[in-house]
Amino acid sequence: MQKTFISLTAGVLVLVAVLLNACAPQNSLLEQVRNDGEIKVLTRNGPTTYFIGPHGPTGLEYELLQAFASHLGVKINIVIEDNLETMMDSVASGNTHIAAAGLTITEERKKQVRFTPSYQTITQQVIYRRGNQRPHNVEDLIDGHIEVVAKSSHAEKLNQLKFQYPDLSWDENADIGSSELLNLVEEEVIDYTIADSNEVALVRRYLPDLKVAFDLAESQFIAWAMPKNNDDSLYNAAENFFTTIKNNGELKRLIALHYGHVRKYDYAGTPTYMRHIQGRLPTYQKAFYQAAEENQLDWRLLAAVAYQESHWNPQAVSPTGVRGIMMLTKVTAKQLGVRNRTDARQSISGGARYVRAMYNKFADIPDPDRIWFALASYNVGYGHVKDAQILTAKRGGDPEQWTEVKKTLPLLRKRKWYRQTKYGYARGGEPVHYVENIRSYYDILRWQTERTAPLNPRKPVLVYSSPVL
Repeated sequence: MQKTFISLTAGVLVLVAVLLNACAPQNSLLEQVRNDGEIKVLTRNGPTTYFIGPHGPTGLEYELLQAFASHLGVKINIVIEDNLETMMDSVASGNTHIAAAGLTITEERKKQVRFTPSYQTITQQVIYRRGNQRPHNVEDLIDGHIEVVAKSSHAEKLNQLKFQYPDLSWDENADIGSSELLNLVEEEVIDYTIADSNEVALVRRYLPDLKVAFDLAESQFIAWAMPKNNDDSLYNAAENFFTTIKNNGELKRLIALHYGHVRKYDYAGTPTYMRHIQGRLPTYQKAFYQAAEENQLDWRLLAAVAYQESHWNPQAVSPTGVRGIMMLTKVTAKQLGVRNRTDARQSISGGARYVRAMYNKFADIPDPDRIWFALASYNVGYGHVKDAQILTAKRGGDPEQWTEVKKTLPLLRKRKWYRQTKYGYARGGEPVHYVENIRSYYDILRWQTERTAPLNPRKPVLVYSSPVL
């Protein structure tokens, strides 16, 4: 009897514990994330999403995820998944909190997951290679070899078009990404692919023979994918996050940071630049290495400055009298101890020291903005850049963000504004164009050098990490 009583008592206690646990309030998904200290995220490697730059992870999706994690007070646990079907299944099953991978909102995907508010608008574009016959419409694609990423929004669109164009056919590739397919078009392995306009804008700088044939669809929206469930806590937090960064201008700043310099890039000049990388750069590369190492700069950044200045022509002369591969003025050359401005080695050494001096003047500003301010000063003068910072603050902008100051610099041409400054009138639009060109030249050169064996066994100390490709 005693054993039976003890057994019954233990059973009752277990039952009570189970009932109490069932009645106890359960932690919401948001609370679980905060308790765990991390949010689980899937993304994919690519220029518009996430990649490892010279100083670590970067990309628009990565920047947004970092900001959201900081908003929640947690860290991000990023897993790379380039297979879109696997990614969507993982989100739908609840194994992943977020898929942040440049995902287009489509009706098919909405059956599996729910999307946060959109943060970017893109267009699907048909891409072909320069020199080949340009397709003008979907009918022109029928006889060509089309390849797209498997289970992508591009494949969905082709499936929709199949009803109208029964002879339309294509291959779906689950093993490579959109950027790799663009490479295959450049190499003429395939005739056409479909890519989002934001990725095309970035990649065309490196693959100058790619051309946009036509837009395949109306504008579409990109957003994060999250699981469909009864717990809205984490989703609501993401929704509030995007509302906040849209209202406070942070989203606009991040998009400008990653794409602003690309929109005005002259793609027609890329083939010439590529030829100069092969034909002119090797002559001066050792001098760039040495000057960069002595001044703790990235040699490719220094080379990009020189290309913007002179197209790597040591005999270049401007109408205003600046000359040499780094286009130094007489006054600046004298200050830097450069005796012969047309001597490439002297000019590169002096230019590197001048870039570093400008960089040091903006010590309170973090990279990458710091280097943009330094380069703008190289072009228009430190005083005018400081004037623009002061005017930016007066106009309610952040004087330590390049995306804000570059809006103000062109105002230095207008009397209303330059009369408020210490250094007066300046052609303020020029340093904006100057910096944006250098950013693209740098990105192309970095892409070129990283896809081949390094030319210098010694890696220079870097002061700057590119925010793009």
